[in-house]
Amino acid sequence: MLNYRLKNYFLSLLTLAVSTSAFSQRKAPKNIVTSINNKAGVFIDVNATGYTPSTYSAEQLVKDILINGGSACSVPNVTNVTVTPTQAVSDNNRFWGYFHKGTTNFPFTDGIVLTTGYARQAGNVASAVSTAVTGAGINDPDLLAAVPNPDPNYDYKDNVMLEFDFVPNSNQVKFNYLFASEEYTGNYPCQYSDAFALLIRPVSGGPYVNVAVLPGGAGPVSMTNIHGSTQANGSTLSCPAINETYFAGYNSSSNIVTNYEGRTIPLTAIADVTPGVAYHFKMVLSDYRDTGYDSAVFIEGGSFDIGIKIVDGSGAVLPNEVKMCDNTPQTLVAQVSTVAGMTFQWYKNDVLINGATTGTYVATSPGVYEVKVSVPGNNCPGSAVITIVGGTTPTAQNATMKLCATPTNNTFNLNDAKPQISTTQGAVFRFYPTQAGAQAQDNTFIPEANLANYNGTDGQVLYVVVTDGAFCSKMVTLTLNKEDLPIAQVSAPRLRICSGESVVLTASGGVTYQWGDTSNTGAVRTVSPTQTTTYTVYAIGAQNCKSAQPATITIEVVPALVSNLKGGMICEGDQITLDAGQGPNYTYIWNTGDTSQTISVNTPGTYTVTITNGVCTKDYTTKVVRAIIPEIINVDYKDNGVMTITASNPSNGPLEYSIDNGLTWHNSNVFTNVPKNTVISIRVRVKFTSCVSFVEYFTFVMQNVITPNGDNVNDIIDFRGVSDYKDFKGVIFDRYGKEVFKASSLTPYWDGYFQGKRLPTASYWYQVTFEDPASKQLVVKTGWILLKNIE
Repeated sequence: MLNYRLKNYFLSLLTLAVSTSAFSQRKAPKNIVTSINNKAGVFIDVNATGYTPSTYSAEQLVKDILINGGSACSVPNVTNVTVTPTQAVSDNNRFWGYFHKGTTNFPFTDGIVLTTGYARQAGNVASAVSTAVTGAGINDPDLLAAVPNPDPNYDYKDNVMLEFDFVPNSNQVKFNYLFASEEYTGNYPCQYSDAFALLIRPVSGGPYVNVAVLPGGAGPVSMTNIHGSTQANGSTLSCPAINETYFAGYNSSSNIVTNYEGRTIPLTAIADVTPGVAYHFKMVLSDYRDTGYDSAVFIEGGSFDIGIKIVDGSGAVLPNEVKMCDNTPQTLVAQVSTVAGMTFQWYKNDVLINGATTGTYVATSPGVYEVKVSVPGNNCPGSAVITIVGGTTPTAQNATMKLCATPTNNTFNLNDAKPQISTTQGAVFRFYPTQAGAQAQDNTFIPEANLANYNGTDGQVLYVVVTDGAFCSKMVTLTLNKEDLPIAQVSAPRLRICSGESVVLTASGGVTYQWGDTSNTGAVRTVSPTQTTTYTVYAIGAQNCKSAQPATITIEVVPALVSNLKGGMICEGDQITLDAGQGPNYTYIWNTGDTSQTISVNTPGTYTVTITNGVCTKDYTTKVVRAIIPEIINVDYKDNGVMTITASNPSNGPLEYSIDNGLTWHNSNVFTNVPKNTVISIRVRVKFTSCVSFVEYFTFVMQNVITPNGDNVNDIIDFRGVSDYKDFKGVIFDRYGKEVFKASSLTPYWDGYFQGKRLPTASYWYQVTFEDPASKQLVVKTGWILLKNIE
């Protein structure tokens, strides 16, 4: 088949009237046999020795290979198996037979092959072109009805057929096959419509239905209905591609597998039937226009469904493999036409399941499940197998991911969200922008390479499918929260305050704030530092993003202004100095207009000085009061030397006292150790003023003993200290009341004499009267005197 040889070439010599179009139908050489492909193991085995089915009759192939897949069971519901043209098993050039994939990668392990040439040339080794099948006939009417002739000027040739009758037990039968052809050469897919049809009708009569059609109403299985857009060498075909999805491609020189230049993908023929009704099956394969380039159909052994299906609880047909997550119960139902006496038995991993003898079984764990259905009269039960693959759904939960964006970091690293979503070891994550994509688990997920730098938006919801690495999955959501990282700022109307003052701090840049020294989260606060203090604050955004750095502000506390400003009292004509006090950077302004630290004033009144140091400002006020001269109103002198001075104080100012004529001053009005019978110069003044009152006071104390002996000690009673006082009187009486002495300015003392005579020693009485120079009150002092005269 790989070397070009035109069949029936001699026909071109029979007439010179052949049109030029006939020559245009000549075909180019086929693929060339090479050392690469012309060796054992490159091709599938067809009717090869070493395979028992290679010696099977057509009936055996249908029953034991197509339907039973090589088992030894008999199939009483398959009858009337024929091939057309009739060819014996012993015919080396028969068009039908058994194939096995051998060591190739052919998609079917074994099965039945039909060709429009010699079956043995379908595989084995690289082969030259086959001879046409003799007596196969042309334009089978049933084929023409199923696959209409695209051009009446040409015929379907080399028609070959496989037919049999079959009674199904269910409402559907099917088998797998693929179509291959030498016509997949050059530009021929656009012109040579080699075709295959699988026709089915009730034995009792009725039209055939072709079930060898492409899914979705895409048409029959033929060369011109299944091909790509290019030739095998890469050149463009003269017609557009059609149903290219079902074209498996061209054979290459290193991977030919069969002696056909191209083939379809594996296809499935499905027929809807009525259980228990006999149907006739007719498989027809045909060359079109010429007989030189052959086609073939390969039917997979064991793929013929004889009527048992496994469906779910709703009746939906289950695939051959079902996935089970977390041992979720799976209902398995054997769908089969009911026959009286029919029995069921379920198996798991080839082990009989005790008690599972009905048409329904609920699987709760993975495994290979088989149901065998026995029908009376059939010594080989029908069966259906389904594989349940187990898996475990990872734990997963909805999560939220926050991004505090900066100019250099404004994308999400979705990998960081994985531990929040699932902690299942080995879990596989796929992030979908849409819920529909996640539900379909299609390819719209975010590529793995983009997860570390995903440009998400605030509030965006991603749908995350978490799988166990196989098929068990759970969909959760990941909500993205994004905001720009706040930049904290803080301000104050003043950065320097006086001690004791307060200042308002105002933070900005966030929604709430985290202060370093308080739990207060507001933007505005009032502080009253007692010393220079630095305050810090972080800005917190709406998404709780915290500024990378805090804002800081330092409030300097300047020491409080201090002044000992004192006023005072002044007498008429006096001056007083007012001192505002001294301090760092102090400046002054008096209400007098002066700007010096001290001022001297001589006028009573209120004086105010405003002191500032550049930060703090404070007013200090004092008063200067007109002082009134105090008046000494009483002097109380005791014999023990204690003198108490009492003075009026109309000014209510502090007074000070002196008993040494103003040499020294005392705040106390009480003096001790004041000598008696001495003139004391008493002064009282309003402190710090010249308002002074004065009195000279004699500390008069009468002696009660005199000894006038001329020794100058107690020789006399002396009244001179008080004799000059107003209303002074001094009289001495004897014990009989007789006046013996009366003081006068001429005789202000008594020496013990009376009328020039010395009086005798005795006790005498005295009375002294005078106006007190301080109190201006009359003072009367009386007492006795002991006179000791030397007689």
